[in-house]
Amino acid sequence: MKLNKKIAIVTGGASGFGAGIVKKFAEEGAIVVIADLNIELATSLADEIGDNSLAIEVDVANGESVKSMVDNVMEKYGTIDIVVNNAGIGHIPQPLDELCETVFDRIFEVNAKSVFNMAQFIVPIMKKAGSGAILNVASTGGVSPRPNLTWYNASKGWMITATRGMAVELAPFGIRVNAINPVAGDTPLLKTFMGEDTPEIREKFLSTIPIGRFSTPEDMGNAACFLCSDDASMVTGVAMEVDGGRCI
Repeated sequence: MKLNKKIAIVTGGASGFGAGIVKKFAEEGAIVVIADLNIELATSLADEIGDNSLAIEVDVANGESVKSMVDNVMEKYGTIDIVVNNAGIGHIPQPLDELCETVFDRIFEVNAKSVFNMAQFIVPIMKKAGSGAILNVASTGGVSPRPNLTWYNASKGWMITATRGMAVELAPFGIRVNAINPVAGDTPLLKTFMGEDTPEIREKFLSTIPIGRFSTPEDMGNAACFLCSDDASMVTGVAMEVDGGRCI
């Protein structure tokens, strides 16, 4: 029970990597807030997990929505020990000069501004407590960019730099900040990254991953659990590849 009685918020926690993190945290004793724009999916997962979970609808790109969610959690539990900034979106592969401004803005609102929004309302709580763990779910794309995903890659590179900056600034307050860099997984976002989902494209994609498989929600849950637990009490500012060797 590495996270026993810890209060954890996982954004985008209703599906994909987020759901894997939610389930692992719950198994390790945490009370998990499943914060997601899709409240139906979040509620379904909360029902599956049971009493140690709570589904809350939130748009992480909107500061007022984040504040409302944080206020709700504080009213119910009185503290926040762990935050996983997992919510994110991608875009269909296309030349960098052809992506429309509306899509670009949404990518940075969800992948980057969300980290800012969460920090605005949660860091003061953690500072007061003198402890806390923040985990940002970035991407191998932020380390080893793929062509035609430039603006997505850039948003994840931003997250990695933000992680390091936050770690240095918040360490004196007892707050650790880390990131994980997943390679693509067999989740709802996979088709977005590949453009289309065919056996040929999957095979080509897999050929770039030395271990030879996509990452899974369970992989992310295990890595996230370690980095957010006391086992990693001396670990801060890292962006750990969980990628089967993709970035080597």
